[in-house]
Amino acid sequence: MASAKKQHSPATARRAKLEEARRKERARERRSRLITLTAAVAVVAGLVVGGGYLMNAADEQDKAETAAKSSPVQGEKSWDKLTQNHVEKKVDYPMNPPVGGDHDPVWMNCDADVYTEAIPKENAVHSLEHGAVWVTYTGKAKPADVKKLGERVAATPYSLMSPVEDQAAPLMLSAWGKQLTVQSASDARVAQFFTKYVQGPQTPEPGAACSGGVAK
Repeated sequence: MASAKKQHSPATARRAKLEEARRKERARERRSRLITLTAAVAVVAGLVVGGGYLMNAADEQDKAETAAKSSPVQGEKSWDKLTQNHVEKKVDYPMNPPVGGDHDPVWMNCDADVYTEAIPKENAVHSLEHGAVWVTYTGKAKPADVKKLGERVAATPYSLMSPVEDQAAPLMLSAWGKQLTVQSASDARVAQFFTKYVQGPQTPEPGAACSGGVAK
């Protein structure tokens, strides 16, 4: 009888409850570790898959840029043997907008600069000498195209944009010795022209400044 009473004493009951609580806590900890491990595996797997996707995307972008740089821009015009003298006078250029030739000693700022008024062509040509792409437009250009091209220029160092009302077409892109006419800002050749000629191989003075010049 004494043994039975000892087994059912309050102290024994408390120990049993405590042991049961500890057992449940250990079970919860095991479940928690299992859930954490499963989540970690899922995250790692996701990172591996995501990393692979990002690497593939980067590889595809590199291939696209390489193709853009190595392929000719369809429909572009080219000039070579352009003079590079510094002159402090108006220059009568054989093409409009000019893509090279004698120019002002000071360049037009071309560090993603969008000008809403006409700029001196002699200063802009100096910018092209430094490897800039110059986007020009007339009043006949669609506002949506002007806006889209302006956004591209504003996001691209070594580029500038301004109106040139007396040019032959509403939308034109120029680099040193290169020029392209497009009908729309969505033309795929716009991106190719930027990729190929912003600080491209045609640049007479690669790495020269595009800031610290004339600002309008």
